[in-house]
Amino acid sequence: MRLHIAIACVWALILAKPVSSEAAPVTIKLATVAPEKTPWHKAVLRMAKRWSEASGGQVRIKIFPGGVAGDEEDMLRKIKVGQLQAASLTGIGLARVSRSTLALQIPMLMQSYEELDHVREAVAPELEKELEEAGYVVLNWGDAGWIHFFSREPVEGPADFAKLKIMVFAKDAKAETAWKAANFNPVPLASTDVLSGLQTGLIDAFASPPLYALSTQWFSLAKHMVPVKWTPLNGATVIDKATWEKIPAELRPELMKIAREEGELSKERVRALGQKSIKAMQKYGLVVHELDEKKQQAWLAAAEKAYPRVRGELVPEEMFDRVKELAEQVREK
Repeated sequence: MRLHIAIACVWALILAKPVSSEAAPVTIKLATVAPEKTPWHKAVLRMAKRWSEASGGQVRIKIFPGGVAGDEEDMLRKIKVGQLQAASLTGIGLARVSRSTLALQIPMLMQSYEELDHVREAVAPELEKELEEAGYVVLNWGDAGWIHFFSREPVEGPADFAKLKIMVFAKDAKAETAWKAANFNPVPLASTDVLSGLQTGLIDAFASPPLYALSTQWFSLAKHMVPVKWTPLNGATVIDKATWEKIPAELRPELMKIAREEGELSKERVRALGQKSIKAMQKYGLVVHELDEKKQQAWLAAAEKAYPRVRGELVPEEMFDRVKELAEQVREK
């Protein structure tokens, strides 16, 4: 009897060992509005491949590109209910989680990538802490280029654009108020509805980085562009914190390292493609209306009209002031 009991115990230990030592694979569904084969889509594809290799197949990423999972508000909602676990978001989506992230997109406050890099590096730890408190872990930061203005008809200055119906991202009343404070006529619209909005005349204009306007083909219905550096379109890839913590702790540092490397690589490639995308659109009829100093100052004045609304209402006052000071430090050098 004792021998039978001992044998049974040995078999119990043998059978139990694989279960306790090998964690179940973690599958992460990641969505993005970036179209397939764009630099942003390719970045998450590379990250997914490297994560699978580094984890020995324990961590798998399934990607839903091109807005098939909805716009960024839809993505965040689906993360909350567990239908998605991660997303590559623009600054618009990030602002749904943390208003402080909008400090990286204050109109005309930054005018060079040097300023942007200096500011973002300084405030990223604080922004990442806020996002983590809201339930998200930042895997990497990135940007999509400088937002320029596109229109169906040839217009150049902010006074001209004030007469047009310009697309702004849907369901953000405070952002709409800021646009109105700058004397624009905003029309709330989901990014997935921009093409139909241009086709039907619901909107006459939109603001977008050139590479994104090319990737989505929005420019095909709005072939006039003013290359004012309105703001850099920031973004980040985030993962649900609970999902991140399901990944074995010993794997997380290497996976985070990979994510950061891919974020930097994507950023470099996107920036290099900025001017190339403008030239590509020009081959298909895009007209670029260059700015002289007088028109540049008119755009700056329009942006500054919105600052009283942006500071405090859209961006916390302390963060607004800090970002402004950081940008000026670079400019003074």
